[in-house]
Amino acid sequence: MSTAFAQVLGSDSKIEIRPLQPTIGAEIGNIDLGQQLSPADRDAIRAAVLKYKVVFFRDQTIDNAQHAAFAREFGPLYVHPSNKHDDKIAPLHKISAEDAARYEDRVRKYVAPGDAYHSDTSWRLVPTWGAVLRAVNLPPVGGDTIWVDANLAYEGLSDEVKARLEGRYVTHDFLGALNGSGHDYPIVSHPVVRTHRETGQKILWVNFTQKSQILGLELAESRALLDEVLRQYKRPEFQVRFSWRPGSVAFWDNRGAVHYAVKNYGDFPRVLERILIADEPLYADL
Repeated sequence: MSTAFAQVLGSDSKIEIRPLQPTIGAEIGNIDLGQQLSPADRDAIRAAVLKYKVVFFRDQTIDNAQHAAFAREFGPLYVHPSNKHDDKIAPLHKISAEDAARYEDRVRKYVAPGDAYHSDTSWRLVPTWGAVLRAVNLPPVGGDTIWVDANLAYEGLSDEVKARLEGRYVTHDFLGALNGSGHDYPIVSHPVVRTHRETGQKILWVNFTQKSQILGLELAESRALLDEVLRQYKRPEFQVRFSWRPGSVAFWDNRGAVHYAVKNYGDFPRVLERILIADEPLYADL
């Protein structure tokens, strides 16, 4: 595969896109996220996110306000129910190694090492559609993030497993973490196989950090089917792996991908900051 960037054809945008894998992951160049986006650049970036599920920007020097302004170009910002917010920009959510370690201690009894593939805010009735994550304090090496093309994961299932999953719902239970921060929310379920509202692709959508159980099945059958889903997520040909460095920014579609944070950097105080973009409720969601 060529390592060269290619300009977006048929567009007034000057951004350049370099795919990292055939269907998931692309680097976008010739753009300064600290500046106001032109409509053409905004539309080209959104189209790239829909096509590649996650896009990456390198060598960006942006502050919190610029981070929020960029994310706001793609929809209203969502304030996560956490106390790790920026004092001036509530949607800016700090993702620290220290907090991640505490969360892992809570979930380790039902999430095995290497299984924590997830999508952000899937515990909501209408999850956020997008996320913009910015590097703040990085270890010298390690701390990559893996994203999975959840459409390829679905297409890789056997016809027999697809048929068994059709019409099934899986739980997304974030109640323990919410209660711990003084919040409450009912436990929700979403279809195991969702249809992406913009691309029409079928998406295999399970959050393995939220006590997944397929409703209406015996526990053993639910576990066996969830193991099939997890096996798909772990296939390297369905993944892109991103190595962070100073100035890196990732922007992904929560509806089309799941991700996994690689924690191989010891006790380094790694910090990233994330802003989530709210989705529009549709009648089918309610």
